[in-house]
Amino acid sequence: MPTALITGPTSGIGNAFARRLAADGWDLVLVARDSARLDRVAAELRARSGVEVETFPADLSADAARAAVVERILDETRPIDLLVNNAGMAGPGAVLRSDYRAQDDVLAVMVRAVLQLSHAALQVMAARGHGGIVNVSSVAGFVPRGTYSAAKAYVTNFTESLAEEARGTGVRVVVTCPGFTRTEFHARSGADTDNIPDFLWLSADKVVDDALDALRRGRVVTVPGLQWKVITAAAKHLPVRRIVRATRMLGRTPRSEIGTRTEHTR
Repeated sequence: MPTALITGPTSGIGNAFARRLAADGWDLVLVARDSARLDRVAAELRARSGVEVETFPADLSADAARAAVVERILDETRPIDLLVNNAGMAGPGAVLRSDYRAQDDVLAVMVRAVLQLSHAALQVMAARGHGGIVNVSSVAGFVPRGTYSAAKAYVTNFTESLAEEARGTGVRVVVTCPGFTRTEFHARSGADTDNIPDFLWLSADKVVDDALDALRRGRVVTVPGLQWKVITAAAKHLPVRRIVRATRMLGRTPRSEIGTRTEHTR
């Protein structure tokens, strides 16, 4: 059986990846901070799909934890065939109103972890001549709004570069850039989403289907949902200040919630 390693699999898009891949017969390695929740998800997946599920508790904001996950990826006695970099956390808000550690944690989880895990996976997969890497970014990466958006912009740009490097090795690389997705991410981060129209929302399953389809077809960057394809295309032609002003009206986060940590990106 092929094996997929998924970071942030206990809810949202990460959980949708775990459910979909388990249903397709993939064995799983699940990486998350909350070990109790991780064990519950693993037990559910084993019972439902009959696949092997290895749990790997790790806080990816810590150097030692990221290094341990890298060692698991490099273990060729238990090869990883697909890496899904999904784990993350809510943005800490404006630099002026947050402490440095909160800003740095975003970079550790959503930039350094993506770099370290992708680097390790590409090395071993290219040597084998096959494999896949899926990085979960966001349409936020197309908008200049603080460290969270900057981290997502890195993920998108980095993945495009990685895909070019992987060309001809047998390793496929894709980055998915979803818009608002119905998960617990927004509630846990304290974002006010009441003013977001229904037509803008995606389901986590839709995001996963789109990402895996892109991986199969060899597309590198995918924006799931026609509505978000149109929005991101239009945004490229608008002045930056107008884009920033418009996004401030959506998904606002109360000041009292700034810096809240969450387990997953979406």
